[in-house]
Amino acid sequence: MSTEARGLQGQPVAGRRDGALSRRVVTRLLVLLAAAAGCVDVMAVSRLGGPFASVITGNLIQLGRGLAIPNRHLAASASTAVASYAVGVAIGTVVLRGSPPGWRLRTCVVASVELLLLVGVLAGWLITSGSPGTGQAIFLLALAAAAMGLQSAATLSTGVPEASTTYMTGTLTSFMRAVATDPHLIGAAGAGIARSLSLLAGAVIGALILEFAPSWTPVFPVVLVAGTVVLGAALSPWKSTKFRSGGKNHDEHTQL
Repeated sequence: MSTEARGLQGQPVAGRRDGALSRRVVTRLLVLLAAAAGCVDVMAVSRLGGPFASVITGNLIQLGRGLAIPNRHLAASASTAVASYAVGVAIGTVVLRGSPPGWRLRTCVVASVELLLLVGVLAGWLITSGSPGTGQAIFLLALAAAAMGLQSAATLSTGVPEASTTYMTGTLTSFMRAVATDPHLIGAAGAGIARSLSLLAGAVIGALILEFAPSWTPVFPVVLVAGTVVLGAALSPWKSTKFRSGGKNHDEHTQL
């Protein structure tokens, strides 16, 4: 094998030079995570005390209302959701610190921790038969909100512009600005609209499961996030990159 051929063999696949998933794959993974967030928020609003697991703007309004009425349960639930979400973002950010933008091994690690928290929500949900008491609901809400915080930290680290999967105000704003100012930008904003529709679909499916088979409701987001982790790991280029680099080093050593 020529020196040039060996050099090409040692190079990662185009678009994956830095060990990150391609933008196209990441965009699809974010759609799955958005659907999971929609279902988790339906559970939180319907059975876990009223606040959202991921929509902090709404939770701050709920907290203000709970303080003004006053409503101790609402205030406690809303403050728990905000604090837990913040903790999730902080943990995810620490894990991803120093990692360049893109979906990488650390991103899968953060998504795996999110999955574990959602499994905890599922376990608590089953133990309480889908109708947790006040204290139990606040605990499960804390787990769900922390999971959504981790998800937000992971998605925003992917390098995809405005890659939110939990809050869509900015996404809709960017899309409508593109429509109003430069229609050529609509395509770039289309991925955000796809995530918004996926969030809506996740909420619809979650509400239907909650209505007709409530015990199975947390299974849906668990399956979606688990699928995201598995796909992210299976399609990841870091294994092939490492293998090819190792092959190159082996060839060079043999040549020497």
